[in-house]
Amino acid sequence: MKLNLKNPLVFFDLETTGTNINSDRIVEICYLKVYPNGNEEAKTMRINPEMHIPEEASSVHGIYDKDVADCPTFKQVARSIANDIEGCDLAGFNSNRFDIPVLAEEFLRAGVDIDMSRRKFIDVQVIFHKMEQRTLSAAYKFYCGKNLEDAHTAEADTRATYEVLMSQLDRYPELQNDVSFLSDFSSFNKNVDFAGRMVYDEKGVEIFNFGKYKGMPVAEVLKRDPGYYGWILNSDFTLNTKAMLTKIRLREMTQK
Repeated sequence: MKLNLKNPLVFFDLETTGTNINSDRIVEICYLKVYPNGNEEAKTMRINPEMHIPEEASSVHGIYDKDVADCPTFKQVARSIANDIEGCDLAGFNSNRFDIPVLAEEFLRAGVDIDMSRRKFIDVQVIFHKMEQRTLSAAYKFYCGKNLEDAHTAEADTRATYEVLMSQLDRYPELQNDVSFLSDFSSFNKNVDFAGRMVYDEKGVEIFNFGKYKGMPVAEVLKRDPGYYGWILNSDFTLNTKAMLTKIRLREMTQK
C-alpha cells in the first residue's frame, strides 16, 4: 500500500536522557521522510545533550556520554532539522505524548521559530492501542510478522513505526488512508499545548486539563485568579505550555 499524502510525512523517533518532557534532552534523532510520490529519505544523527545521560537511560538505548561527546548540540542542528520537516506532517510511536513535546521544547531552547500548529500528527501507538493494545515490538510482530531487531535504537524504531502504519492501513478497512483522518483518530484529546495541560472542549474553548481548575475555561481562570498565570510561568511546565498560556492571556487582554 502507498500512503495517500498531500504533504510529505516525516516518521521520527527520539532517544533521550530520560522521560521528563520539561527537562530531558535529545541524544539521537532519526527521521524518515516519505513524499507523496512514495520516495523516501532517511537521516539519523546523534546529539550532545549538554548534560549527563543517566545510566538507566543508557541501559535502554545504549548511548553513553562518550558516544555523544563530539556530536553537535541540538542548537547547532536545529535549523537544519527545521528545514527538513518544513511543510511536513509528523508521525511516530507515542509521539503525541512524548516525542512531539520534547522536540518542540528543544526548538524553543534553541531559539528556532517553527510553527507546528498547522501540522497533522499521527501517533501509530494510539492507533495500535485502540485496535490491539500492545508495544512497538509486539506491534511489529503482529502486523508485519517480523521480530524487531535493535529495538530502542531510533533508526530501527522509526522504520518499524512506518511499516506498522502501512500494515495497519492494510488490515483495518475502517482506517482511511488520509493524514487528517489518521491524525484525528490517533489523538486522545485536541491539545492546546503539546503536553496536553490545556485542551479544547467540544465547543472549541481552551480548558485546563490538570490541577484545581481542571475542566474550567483558561480565560475564565486567568480572569478570576490572575496569580495562577504567574505560578505556571514560574513552575516546572514546558516552555510550549507557558507560551500557549501567554498567547491566550494576551488575546484576552486585547479583547477587553
